[in-house]
Amino acid sequence: MNLVERVASRVNALPILNRISPSAVGAHSEEAQQGYLKSQRLALQAAREIKAMLDEGWTEKRTARLMDTWLRDNGVHNFFHHSFVWFGDRTRFVGVKSYGDYGPGNNVLQEGDSVILDVAPIVDGYISDIGFSYCLGTNQEYERGRKLLCDLRDKIPQIVNGSSIGREACAAVDELIRDAGFDNIHETYPFKVLGHRVHQVKDQTAQFHYLNFGWQSFWAFLSRGLFGQLMNENHEGPLAGLWAIEPHIGGKGWGAKFEEILVVDENGARWLEQDSTQNSVAP
Repeated sequence: MNLVERVASRVNALPILNRISPSAVGAHSEEAQQGYLKSQRLALQAAREIKAMLDEGWTEKRTARLMDTWLRDNGVHNFFHHSFVWFGDRTRFVGVKSYGDYGPGNNVLQEGDSVILDVAPIVDGYISDIGFSYCLGTNQEYERGRKLLCDLRDKIPQIVNGSSIGREACAAVDELIRDAGFDNIHETYPFKVLGHRVHQVKDQTAQFHYLNFGWQSFWAFLSRGLFGQLMNENHEGPLAGLWAIEPHIGGKGWGAKFEEILVVDENGARWLEQDSTQNSVAP
């Protein structure tokens, strides 16, 4: 763990920051929700298009470049974060020791490998963030994990509805993962996030990115206080708003996740995507 990670970890362990951060986000209009949904569906379409092309011998870097290119060709100018791609044991972050290691590498896809595609485009100013998993070939343990992800997608709105603060929801999801006999991989993410808020931003053509994240991602979080933007074991702020939820599980040599937007408002928690054939865990 480097100096930045050590400092961030200690600062994030101060729950008072979650209470004083200007993090509350009210309900979004129906028009805005349609904007987020358009962004999310485009990102998932990109993942499915790339899945159809992938074959043995491809590298993570090549796959990530192709997914970013597909999105640019379909009207995306900016990214909350560019494509992350992980194959095999890197889907459970084996060998990841610093922020830079999360980026796509030269790992080569092989038969039986699990695959995670994760990208966050900005479409007409609306940020989405998706995670899409599958396996190249047959892996029975991976398939058992995929079924858990489907189960988690069903249960997470209920869990959030029954939680007054984010850390309660995180604890409940973590318990389900461990009870099923899998490892909790999102616990190894920076700030140990189960999810983060998504926002509307200016969709400008100028681009700058650092560690695979666009400048708008840093501004969207830092300008709103950072800590209330993250759903993790320390979150104590209000839950109203839109969240990109990303449970990530793993077993021996593989990992899998899904990620999509959860709406939390006066009507409770529900997935933004209501079409079961379009969601991020659909085959």
